[in-house]
Amino acid sequence: MKKQKQKYYVVWKGRQTGIFETWAACTAQIHGFPDAVYKSFLTRQLAEEAFKSESAKFIGKDIFESELSEEQIKLLGEPILESISVDGAWNTFTGIVEYQGVETKTGKVLFKVGPFEDGTNNIVEFLSIVHALAYCKQHNLNIPIYSDSRNAIGWVKNKTQKTNHIKSEKNGKLFDLLERAVNGLMKMNIQMKF
Repeated sequence: MKKQKQKYYVVWKGRQTGIFETWAACTAQIHGFPDAVYKSFLTRQLAEEAFKSESAKFIGKDIFESELSEEQIKLLGEPILESISVDGAWNTFTGIVEYQGVETKTGKVLFKVGPFEDGTNNIVEFLSIVHALAYCKQHNLNIPIYSDSRNAIGWVKNKTQKTNHIKSEKNGKLFDLLERAVNGLMKMNIQMKF
């Protein structure tokens, strides 16, 4: 079984406020608490920074958080700025998903797709990479595409998707996109580097 990544939960308004290291500990502070204010972070450093600030600076904002340690980032070096960075977003409470691709150098949004009902993070991470590949093909670009999703990168590499999520009336449009993405990948010649 795959180990869950450590998350840090900041509670600005709840029974107790602070930084909690498990969802269970966070839930104990917010469940049933009127107008609770909280958010999860991938790093303790950003959680601490957020807790010392106003919640409005973080709630509902797109905040990039690298899952890599500082040592790993040093080993990788600086990104190639003439590139596309992609990401997917999944609201764990509503199941709403969306994805986007931006110019790494400027942050300019090149495409933003969604929201869709009843999806998963892996699905939209995968779709974001395939969309970026199609964008590069359409604009005759030969530039890197950055993603932080190992699963999605693996799906692209194998030109298939491996979701266990079930197609339903709610997510039909999302699954249609997924099928189109796989069919499009089959026609692409992709060079992948890790």
